[in-house]
Amino acid sequence: MEQLAVFGGTPVREKPIYYGRQYVDDEDIAAVAEVLKSDLITCGPRVEALEKQLCEITGSEYAVVVSNGTAALHLAALAAGFQEGDEVIVSSITFAASSNCVLYCGAKPVFADIRPDTYNIDPTSVRKLITPKTKGIVAVDFTGQAVELDELQAICREYNLVLVEDAAHAIGTKYKGRPIGSIADMTCFSFHPVKTVTGGEGGAITTNDEALYHKLLRLRTHGITRVLSEMVHPTDALWYNEQVELGYNYRMTDFQAALLSSQLRKLPLFSARRKEIVEKYNKAFADMPEIIVQREIPESDTTRHLYIIRLNLEKLNCDRRQFFDALYAEHTCPQVHYLPVYYHSYYEKLGYRKGICPNAEKYYEEVMSIPLYYSLTDEDVEDVIHAVKKVVAYYSA
Repeated sequence: MEQLAVFGGTPVREKPIYYGRQYVDDEDIAAVAEVLKSDLITCGPRVEALEKQLCEITGSEYAVVVSNGTAALHLAALAAGFQEGDEVIVSSITFAASSNCVLYCGAKPVFADIRPDTYNIDPTSVRKLITPKTKGIVAVDFTGQAVELDELQAICREYNLVLVEDAAHAIGTKYKGRPIGSIADMTCFSFHPVKTVTGGEGGAITTNDEALYHKLLRLRTHGITRVLSEMVHPTDALWYNEQVELGYNYRMTDFQAALLSSQLRKLPLFSARRKEIVEKYNKAFADMPEIIVQREIPESDTTRHLYIIRLNLEKLNCDRRQFFDALYAEHTCPQVHYLPVYYHSYYEKLGYRKGICPNAEKYYEEVMSIPLYYSLTDEDVEDVIHAVKKVVAYYSA
């Protein structure tokens, strides 16, 4: 048996490899440079062009690009009308922004449990949490896999709720053949560097509702409009604009838009490679009782942002922390996505306590994300598989 590096053995690989990484090529750099040499590097034509491109990719009627994914969620929550006194049901396993956007509006997040095999929000749990105060649902396409949109939409229709889909992980994913971004009332994307495509930072909201679209446009830019029909004191003076509500400065620059537009042209390539790597991992771990792989629902054609391995701790002589540290020492550096949001100390101060989502809490004790991104070579992938199997073998003895 190979000695683990954490105990003095030789690591599987010399150069560390991390769970996520951007891929930027000469075409991307040229697109940014072209904008930087132009007259308009913000509030120019590249943002509108990017929004049209996103509509084509997602099948949505409208798209509003913003400075980051959190801004997208915040504006979607505001446009949905979430406010003090409202309750909004949110995923328990996600980055904090999915819940924070509800707090930003003065509403109360109510955490739904996850399915123990897909790790996505459980519609049965959602239904049990609905009260007369419930205004909406923020459902996360965790790892890139689509949530059960038919069931969630049926709940929203029954109770007159707004469905905000947090698709920060899911650009390129389809649900029953329809692109994510064209189904929920509003869908929010993130373009952080570890995501499938990046603008350095950046986010977007897509919708098929024209009224929501115009509200999102105003909220993105301080609540200011140049549209006469939206003004209280309209005038056709070319210089005039009017703040009609309280908004924010959540604009994206034109050079970020140019980078993201260039990246989106490579989305089919990125998506295909991620699927290849996922297939290699699934095959490698399929017959290992110590490792549980995420189940994918047949309705979701998934472009995976994260690859999660779940430890069957009954088959291992270690806990998650020991396994994590051992894998890290092999220079295959994992990450954990995510602790239940209500575990954060800030949420403890708000009165949330452990025990409300048993599936999510058990999930957290057993999982980690291993490397998954476009530029991983086949050799890199084999190194990751070797490292996982090496650590499993050691702790199974």
